[in-house]
Amino acid sequence: MLCPIINNMQGFDFLGKMLFIFGIVLIVLGLFLMFAGRIPYIGRLPGDIVIQRKNFTFYFPITTGIIISIILSLLFWFLGRK
Repeated sequence: MLCPIINNMQGFDFLGKMLFIFGIVLIVLGLFLMFAGRIPYIGRLPGDIVIQRKNFTFYFPITTGIIISIILSLLFWFLGRK
């Protein structure tokens, strides 16, 4: 027995599905990071905090984070429904 969770072929099926989903999530995250600079208004929405000083810039994209969180929550809710 390799692992208490993986004690039969159904465990390997579950593990395979989870690895596949994890891979898809990594691909989507990588694509998002590659093209995030080309998406207009990401990080520059009203409510995003930007503090610029002489040798210092601080970004706190709170509104962008909330919108991304809502979109991901809806996406996972739709995918999780049976």
